[in-house]
Amino acid sequence: MARVRQERAEITRQAILDGAAIAFDHAGFGGTSLSDVVKHAGVTKGALYFHFPSKQALARTLVDEQFQVSEGVPETIEDPGLQTVIDLTHQMAFGLRTNVRIRAGIRLVIEFGSFTDPDPSPYNAWIETCRSCLTPAQERGDVLPSVDVSDLSTFLVGSFTGIQVTSHVRTGREDLHARVVDLWTYLLPGIVPPDRLA
Repeated sequence: MARVRQERAEITRQAILDGAAIAFDHAGFGGTSLSDVVKHAGVTKGALYFHFPSKQALARTLVDEQFQVSEGVPETIEDPGLQTVIDLTHQMAFGLRTNVRIRAGIRLVIEFGSFTDPDPSPYNAWIETCRSCLTPAQERGDVLPSVDVSDLSTFLVGSFTGIQVTSHVRTGREDLHARVVDLWTYLLPGIVPPDRLA
């Protein structure tokens, strides 16, 4: 009986997160009310408050969740490197086009990180993931020794953020994969030794 209750509670929690993602993706943090979340989630306000004490708690959960795309990558991949970072940017681009939770999380990160209450931790987490992949790549000779991998990681996260925002505004992210390909096409010759480029 307790297990059934736990499963039902988790289903409700996920429905609330889905509803919040739809609302935040559509209207942003400031434009979303808890009534909007309840409407999209198909739950009562009581159920919402049981799982999340505030709109801020919902937003924080979605922000944290969307960065799980890269969580633990260096530990789970036998040989993390430059290709891992390339794959992560394409994985995030795919998520932005297909997963409302990732879109909502990114929108919230941009809103909070730029205007409301700047929080660098989501960006720092991505930068650290890139750095932990690029460091062994450089040690193997896949990244030029003159490249500062910390600076490169910061540049990549900033570039991807700008590319996805521009793609969202211009095409509703229809061209996002092409723009990520452009990023790597123009960047790789400047950071990879010519004999490793292929």
